[in-house]
Amino acid sequence: MQIHNLYVDDTGETHFRDIEIEWAHDGPGGKMSERLPATGIIFRETAATYDLDWHPAPRRQYIVNLDAGVEITASDGERRIIGAGEVILVEDVTGKGHLSRAVSAQIRRSIFIPIE
Repeated sequence: MQIHNLYVDDTGETHFRDIEIEWAHDGPGGKMSERLPATGIIFRETAATYDLDWHPAPRRQYIVNLDAGVEITASDGERRIIGAGEVILVEDVTGKGHLSRAVSAQIRRSIFIPIE
């Protein structure tokens, strides 16, 4: 299973990469990874007109889109649409940050899972 990752390099530029989630257990209930650390859960609803200028992430966290996507632009220029059901680990808590905007003029419900 792959998830998106937004990270910052030593010069403050943000970039995307993909992270492969390794399966640690395979049984009758399906495949599972090892337990990963988390410090809470935040539910969020974002307007269909959401368009946020350059900003760093407020904390390291996983974001799980439930019912709509978001377009994120890294400071290196790469854009990705993180669709419904996809996961992104945002780690650009310093540096230039990223742009975020709604896609398809849809309200987006998501879950933030802080890891620090």
